[in-house]
Amino acid sequence: MPLVAHNGLPSFKRLLDRGLNVLTPEQAREHSGRELHVGLLNMMPDAALLATERQFMALMGSSKVDDKIFVYPFSIRELNRRAEATEHIEEHYFEFPDLVDQGLNALIITGANVIDASLDKEPIWEPLIAVADWAEKNVASTLCSCLASHALLKYHYQIDRVPLPLKQWGVYEHSVRRADHPLMRNVSGTFNAPHSRWNDIARSQLEDAGLTVLAESDEVGVHMAVSPDQFRTVYTQGHPEYDANSLLKEYKREVFRYLRGELETAPPYPEHYLPDVARELASDFLKSTAEVEDRWSRSEDFPENALTQYVNNSWGDVGSAIVYNWLQLVTRLSSLDRGQQLAPGVDPLNPLELDPGGT
Repeated sequence: MPLVAHNGLPSFKRLLDRGLNVLTPEQAREHSGRELHVGLLNMMPDAALLATERQFMALMGSSKVDDKIFVYPFSIRELNRRAEATEHIEEHYFEFPDLVDQGLNALIITGANVIDASLDKEPIWEPLIAVADWAEKNVASTLCSCLASHALLKYHYQIDRVPLPLKQWGVYEHSVRRADHPLMRNVSGTFNAPHSRWNDIARSQLEDAGLTVLAESDEVGVHMAVSPDQFRTVYTQGHPEYDANSLLKEYKREVFRYLRGELETAPPYPEHYLPDVARELASDFLKSTAEVEDRWSRSEDFPENALTQYVNNSWGDVGSAIVYNWLQLVTRLSSLDRGQQLAPGVDPLNPLELDPGGT
């Protein structure tokens, strides 16, 4: 799907330079494909704000169909941001009330960093729920990532996430549980996906509330589930949008917290992610700081470039396939919302009765 660079967001040029199909507004007018308008509520912290923006846009832009995708990033003012991130948002992001007036076909809601164990006591709770309530009635589908999934599952189904004893992060093998669901079309029966979270919602909690689990890991639990209507809300606990080095960036941030004295011990390695040779490099760096009184003084020596060559993206193709399936179904259901007729007896809210490969 070609992305349309309809404003000055720098990510459009970054993605064009990476080889994605990005159209200027003039090129888009000459392109025969249909238009798909997708909101992106980006709640990620400053360090990951731009990367997350590009990652979700890249997943959509890598889909190989002709629809033109207009992405509208926006955020929540209640998030405490530094000046640089605030400036980026004010210059390039959209205001939610304007998107309400314009209308959207679909919505993506990212994760976020929160402090309070009770999500409904967080400053972002009310504005997030306001967006979710609007989307429930006005878009074909909402795709939630990590914290957004936990928040909306609490709001819609009173499901409380369970704190984990340690941070669950790494790359894990998953199995498809509902191969007949259109979102799993052309997805391998087993696939990798990254996770990075401190909390969990179990399969039993989801199924007791009437949701359908589409993919899960024997090691870390549910990766993807859908609302009882099978499509209006898609929940992920993992991060299919991550780049190859996203977990490495997270690991570096945790190491730097350790060097600043915010952590008593060095952070564990993300599981199933760094090969032995990379772990040795990281271990050597940490050993070199052990006898230094001011550990932070050694931060510039962190071997990020050396470690980067040992990480690879084993989940990107599956993430692209799932987002491609999602966008196809969004297109179909958006067409139905504009008055297209289905055959008698077919439920427009049940994608199990739709052929995602059809027209």
